[in-house]
Amino acid sequence: MTPQVVVDYQALSRYAADWLIGRLRQRPEALVCLATGATPQGTYSLLAEHGAAEPELVERMQVIKLDEWGGLARDDPASCEQYLRRALIEPLRLKDRYVSFDSDAADPQAECARIARWLAEHGPIDTCVLGLGVNGHLGFNEPAASLQPHAHVAQLSSASLTHAMLDCAQKRPAFGLTLGMADILQARQALLLVSGSTKREPLRRLLSGQIATDFPASLLWLHRDVSLVCDAEAA
Repeated sequence: MTPQVVVDYQALSRYAADWLIGRLRQRPEALVCLATGATPQGTYSLLAEHGAAEPELVERMQVIKLDEWGGLARDDPASCEQYLRRALIEPLRLKDRYVSFDSDAADPQAECARIARWLAEHGPIDTCVLGLGVNGHLGFNEPAASLQPHAHVAQLSSASLTHAMLDCAQKRPAFGLTLGMADILQARQALLLVSGSTKREPLRRLLSGQIATDFPASLLWLHRDVSLVCDAEAA
């Protein structure tokens, strides 16, 4: 996993958007798994602009959401649902080709089972866009003695519960809903985006090459095709 280091966040966003556009040209019907948060926001904005100018590029694209804050209303401004709808789903008119966790499902375990069944039938993921958590989490696959392979209800770490996305939340999430590590590792390609000084130490640990479940991102060393892009501040 040799990192591609770019000068700043804007360059990272452009690099990642171009990377995704290239993958969609190769496989227009790709199933793309999308993370949320500050890091991929610029990438998604550029992809939405390009998709508006070249709608045929995304007319067969499918999207599955990586994770969600459990217990938030679907219209909560802090939800991953609202983030993705604003960023890509509505601008690219992907509603009929979009699969997501219901953050406020009456039975969270059944909701995870629904997502797992859908992915077992329609997967694997073609391209998985990921961010690196400050504690090494991927989605809500949090540091633990063991990790779950498929969609599951996750106990949120303190790092996740203090995430900036929750600053505008109408309530605190009770748990996380997330795809599992096997779902991520079975993706045909993964794009890991790392930006900012707060990710410097997690990136250093990732690049040490030591694999451990208390740093879930380290399992990406087992993946066959990971593109790691970081800005100079993180590097």
